Amino acid sequence: MWSLLIILVTVFGVLGVAAISTMLERRLLGFFQDRPGPNRVGPFGLLQVMADAVKMLFKQDWIPPFADKPVFLLAPVIGFLAVLLSFAVVPVTTTWSVAGTLNVGLLFVFGMMGLAVYSVVLAGWASNNKFALLGGMRAAAQMLSYEVFMGLSLMGVVMTARSFSMNDIVEAQSKVWFIVPQILGAVVFLLAGIAETHRLPFDLPEGENELGAGFHTEYSGMKFGMFFLAEYAGVALISCLITTLYLGGWRGPLLPPAAWFILKAGFLICFFILLRAALPRPRYDQLMSLGWKVLLPLSLLNTVVTGAILLLRASA
Repeated sequence: MWSLLIILVTVFGVLGVAAISTMLERRLLGFFQDRPGPNRVGPFGLLQVMADAVKMLFKQDWIPPFADKPVFLLAPVIGFLAVLLSFAVVPVTTTWSVAGTLNVGLLFVFGMMGLAVYSVVLAGWASNNKFALLGGMRAAAQMLSYEVFMGLSLMGVVMTARSFSMNDIVEAQSKVWFIVPQILGAVVFLLAGIAETHRLPFDLPEGENELGAGFHTEYSGMKFGMFFLAEYAGVALISCLITTLYLGGWRGPLLPPAAWFILKAGFLICFFILLRAALPRPRYDQLMSLGWKVLLPLSLLNTVVTGAILLLRASA
């Protein structure tokens, strides 16, 4: 019963955080840009999330006659489930996680991220729309490229903790958070995480001035809603991963462990929103050049330096 409770709370908690993040983003963007933001529905606009959900549920669910219907319907489901399943290995506390003790937890997350690529590719291809196809191709190239840098940036964490288990990585930060010795890897992981979630300034697959809405141009109703929730759940996932891998997870003084985890992850979600308000979108070639010409050498340098330091410590 305890395991079932954890699963249910995790699933509905992720959905709730994704929904609330849409409201939080609009309110913070209004604050950053010196305007009110949504403030009409309910007290202080707090019921805007519910209004958006009702609208999305009852909006016309249209499938283009020229689309490949089975694949068109499957694409958003793949993307949404891939993000949702990734939370299974994220430990909120020592006792609260679906599968935090899994000894290959980090590899499981990367496996799910790999499946998410199929979602955007299939959505763009099944729509039978040139703008959607170009958006899907952009998204696939961006996600596959930045997965490389994301994985390499974590090699220092894995070597230091000597484990792929998320719980073991948090326990290895009992003396110092990995953000200190692995600051270079943390920066690379953050930039790669922004690109993986298609967030500004790296939302090139959805460049509306070029591609309409990108790979989900033809989607409406709840199918679009699944893509929408998957994006915000992805932001929460990257924030939770950075919290777990670099910021000590649930560790911190005075407050309960769960409170520390939520505060750290919440701060990072707000940082994602600040980036949207503050930075312009680069060109697509600049995005790819940043990855292969800057982030790849930096992640390799971080791996080599970490390995050298660990060898010197072992031989001392």
